[in-house]
Order: sequence, then structure tokens, then C-alpha cells
Amino acid sequence: MELKGKKIGIAMSGSFCTFDKIFKEMEHLAEAGAEIYPIFSDAAKMIKSRFGTPEEYRERAEKIAGRTPVTSIEGAEPIGPKGYLDLLAIVPCTGNTAAKLANGITDSPVLMASKAHLRNNKPLVIFISTNDGLGMNLKNIGLLLNTKNIYFVPFGQDDWEKKPNSLVAHADRLLPTLEMALDHKQIQPLLECV
Repeated sequence: MELKGKKIGIAMSGSFCTFDKIFKEMEHLAEAGAEIYPIFSDAAKMIKSRFGTPEEYRERAEKIAGRTPVTSIEGAEPIGPKGYLDLLAIVPCTGNTAAKLANGITDSPVLMASKAHLRNNKPLVIFISTNDGLGMNLKNIGLLLNTKNIYFVPFGQDDWEKKPNSLVAHADRLLPTLEMALDHKQIQPLLECV
């Protein structure tokens, strides 16, 4: 399904090392004609890292989307009753966010947006980015892979020698994953070398 005219939520959690790639994919999404609704986790809206500042992230997201990012649980809650998104993507989805989502914890704007969106039986896409994907978080990824209306961007080990448990999704596979998820299909192959 094409992305033009689709209302797509981009929910950003705190895997800051992927933000530059994510913003480039958001630009491609805007160029494809999608309406982008940015949502920031508490970490994304507050933590300054070597990759940038929260102010820079918010400004960049707002410039691409043409709207101010949602940065509160109260701001994300209406996504459910209003049902205005066609698709929501957690891009990137940290291990912490994946664990909370898999276990029904709703304590951030990203998790509230996800819970609210899923209640409408609409697709949720996960762009995994975690240092413990093949460790403690593997069980949570397994639960999410087996959950109705949740789809994953293809992922793989990003540094198997230095970080053997680390997983990251392929940024260049985000848009095709979104297109297929709109048709309620999981893009394949799911596991790809980085």
C-alpha cells in the first residue's frame, strides 16, 4: 500500500545512536506524501547525549513533520479514542520500551501512544535497537513478534564481535515495512545481516 496521504505516528524512544538515520527516513516518508505525527518518549525529550540535544531532536522532527511532537502521556492518550493514525511506528524501539510494551506497562508517551493505537486494531511497527536483544530482551521480542497487529522492521546483529547480544533494525527497510504493515503483512526476510 502506498504511503501518500497516510497518517503515520513516529514514536521515538532513546536509542540516540540511530536518530540521524531515523530523521533521514522521516524525510523520505514526508517526501512520499505521508502525514507524520512525531511522539517522543521521556528519554527522547529530556536526555542530552553525544549524539545531540532534546531541543535539536524536537526542532528536527517538527521541521520534517510540520507539527509539534507529542511529549506527554496526556497528549498521546487521544490517539486511541480519536483513531486518527493509520499506522504507528516505534522508531527506534529500545529494549526498555520493548520490555514494557510486551508486559503491558504504559508509563511514557510512546507506550501510551502504542497502547492507544493498538486498541483500534491498526498496525504498530517496531524498529528494534537494543544492546540486549539476544539476551534478557529476547523473550520480550518473541512476545511482540507473536502479537496481533505488531510488525518488525528487519533486523540483525550490528556488532557481533564486541556486542554479541545487540540487535538493530535496518533503516533502509523502514518504508517498505510500513507499506506492508498497512496491508497487515510482515515484510520478509525478517532477520538480515547488518
